[in-house]
Amino acid sequence: MNNIVSLKWLLARLYETDLVIVDCRFQLGKPDFGREAYEASHIAGAVYLDLEKDLSAPIDEHGGRHPLPDITDLTIALSKVGISNETRVVAYDDQGGAYASRLWWLLKYLGHEQVFVLDEGFTAWQNAGFPVNAEQKTLVPARYLATVQHNMLIEMDEVKEKLGAEHITLIDSRDGARYRGEVEPLDRIAGHIPGAINRLWSEGKGEDGKWKSADEQAARFEDLPKDQETIVYCGSGVTACPNVLALQEAGFTKVRLYAGSWSDWISYEENPIEVGEE
Repeated sequence: MNNIVSLKWLLARLYETDLVIVDCRFQLGKPDFGREAYEASHIAGAVYLDLEKDLSAPIDEHGGRHPLPDITDLTIALSKVGISNETRVVAYDDQGGAYASRLWWLLKYLGHEQVFVLDEGFTAWQNAGFPVNAEQKTLVPARYLATVQHNMLIEMDEVKEKLGAEHITLIDSRDGARYRGEVEPLDRIAGHIPGAINRLWSEGKGEDGKWKSADEQAARFEDLPKDQETIVYCGSGVTACPNVLALQEAGFTKVRLYAGSWSDWISYEENPIEVGEE
């Protein structure tokens, strides 16, 4: 697997100087949870980046619940915690990889190659008896220059233009009940973007909590054409990221994130919505 590293891989490289480990733990509705969890205990040497403060822009009328951060603000946040263009980055969380995948996607979007998500997450690391502590690393600022990969992103108006097109696959990464519009715990309107198919993001992992192999990811998406454009969204552009990662592992090369996702889509009154199965 190209984007996932094991606990033992990280353990073997824990103190290498070109490596920055980023704790991305977060809990929706509890904005201080991740920072507090990090301050209590984290993988030795890790720094912390916050989903809402560092990896998202403030909420506006449009853009969804977790708008993409301003590129300049993001590069400043990365530079502050010691990430340069040459740094190898390993991101982890304790929420199935959703928030770590957000950082993975953002760094790929900035043109960063050497970024990985830690398999299994913090609790597995701790349970394995690998080094944890509550020490705050002395941050040595670096310089980060972005080379934005615009083809990785798609905006609402382009998604809308492509509705119903035959050469497009649109994937909704939320759980089935939200996709079908039966429940909506977070957004004011239930349903999905017309034409979207449902592929729950967490199905990219096995019952053991480990990411599925590249072959298993390919099997998840075997009914979808690899050579056509694949657009991925979720509620706010976060849990779509592990699906983007899984699609990459499965060999899909034309994958784009609709970062605003459902919460952005419904912020435009005129946008069509669908309920039930497609």
